[in-house]
Amino acid sequence: MTELEDYQDYIQRSHNAFCKIVIRHAAIDIALRLRKQWEKELSLEYLMFEKFVPFSTTDEYFKEPEPCEEYPFTVCGQTVILYDGELAAALSLLPEQALEEVFAYYFQRKKQREIAARYGQTRSTAGRHIQLALQQLRREMEKHSHER
Repeated sequence: MTELEDYQDYIQRSHNAFCKIVIRHAAIDIALRLRKQWEKELSLEYLMFEKFVPFSTTDEYFKEPEPCEEYPFTVCGQTVILYDGELAAALSLLPEQALEEVFAYYFQRKKQREIAARYGQTRSTAGRHIQLALQQLRREMEKHSHER
């Protein structure tokens, strides 16, 4: 054999050894993964005969809702049903115009420009009135929550 053939033979043997190592480690990785998976799994026989484990449960949030107390509230000739007593009490303390502006904006989905035109105001004034009404509502509801 010549030096070139010896070198090619050396390269071939090195490559074969490397491939064997890679294949061996791949097989070991797969075996470890399978063993971990088998450790996590439970057999169906164990579940059925050894220990009873229910296959389904019902959680509390799937229960039928209890009937809520309704608080009818009339604004602008329309009746709104509220389910929060604190909100109904806080809304009853608002001035009539602020209540109508909040109702038009949040319940009737009117734009601030339309609300302002109804009361002869600018759009920014109507927006400010709505903002102030919400702040007053928040204060009133906080008072009610602290009183409990």
